[in-house]
Amino acid sequence: MSSVRSALDELRSEDLAASSSAQLKADLIELERDANALDAERLRRLSEIDNRGDFGEDGYLSTAAWLRDQLGITHGQARQRVEVSRRLATMPRARAAFGDGDLGFDKARLLGEAQAAHRDQYSADEEMLVDVARSLPAHGLRKAVDYWTQAHDPEASEAAYEVRFQRRHLHVSKTLGGMVRLDGDLDPVGGEIVITALRSLTEPDARGGKDERTPAQRRADALVDLCRDNLDSGTAPKVGGERPHITVTVDLGALEGRAGSTCELDETGVITPEAARRLACDAGISRVITRGPTQVLDVGRRTRTIPPAVRRALVTRDGGCAAPGCDRPHRWCDAHHIVHWVDGGHTSLDNLALLCRRHHRMVHEGKAELLAPLRAPPAA
Repeated sequence: MSSVRSALDELRSEDLAASSSAQLKADLIELERDANALDAERLRRLSEIDNRGDFGEDGYLSTAAWLRDQLGITHGQARQRVEVSRRLATMPRARAAFGDGDLGFDKARLLGEAQAAHRDQYSADEEMLVDVARSLPAHGLRKAVDYWTQAHDPEASEAAYEVRFQRRHLHVSKTLGGMVRLDGDLDPVGGEIVITALRSLTEPDARGGKDERTPAQRRADALVDLCRDNLDSGTAPKVGGERPHITVTVDLGALEGRAGSTCELDETGVITPEAARRLACDAGISRVITRGPTQVLDVGRRTRTIPPAVRRALVTRDGGCAAPGCDRPHRWCDAHHIVHWVDGGHTSLDNLALLCRRHHRMVHEGKAELLAPLRAPPAA
């Protein structure tokens, strides 16, 4: 081990500024191979520790539990390393290629999965599979292993796909930081549908060259747009006699822009008055009069801020988002009051503009220059 430390000390002492670009690139490739070889040596030692089974002497119930605590990694990562080390013990060609630096951990893991599922066939085909692994990136090897499995055991391939399908899940939860966290896994077909739908909305934005959002932010906004479109379409099943949609509880002070007034969503809690004003631009309004915070005195009938006929005329006039350079279609847009109805603005065609949700948010954040081509109607 001292020689490894000495080699690292020597590398750290090098003046990289004095190296040519060609030399740096060659060094990086060589270091990657050396890192693979070191990783293989780590797993060889882990395999020997596992075989001896003396983790119990330190008070642990498994090698994975011992490894987790010693390295400060998750239990899933520790268990995966132990599994790969065990499988490599019966995979001589893959083990040798790993030790030579030709394969990395991910490729060794994929070959190990193939070996665990079809031991006899893997033994016959190991040399071929290792050669394929040397020539392909990890995602390419994943495809090759899937096709190899289908060729030799179609029923097992179908069963493996069904396992993936049953593992699908999605968790949606509020965080203490005021955000909503999404976490989950989809089967390949379901995942492809979601990726394609999100890409259909994000790629035109990316090509436009004026979008300052990160790719991750564009995907997040696209997911919200897809869900909003489903709610706006009116095809969602009724719950309690009503089509589901978001509900904002807001008092007059919040709509007038005064901070500290009641202004919150049913599921995710408090929002800002300006966010409420943006949502109220095009919304159904139900008046509730109370005495104090809880005693309801009167519930008014719902009124719709934008009548359907006005909306149709707005769509005919604007076509889609009225912000310069935006090509979002009308079904992805809100009807924005140039002078908010809370401030006395009329719900009339000359006081309205179609804005996609991104530009609608920006206008309410004070970026009014987006609406420079539009003009508010003269004061009454």
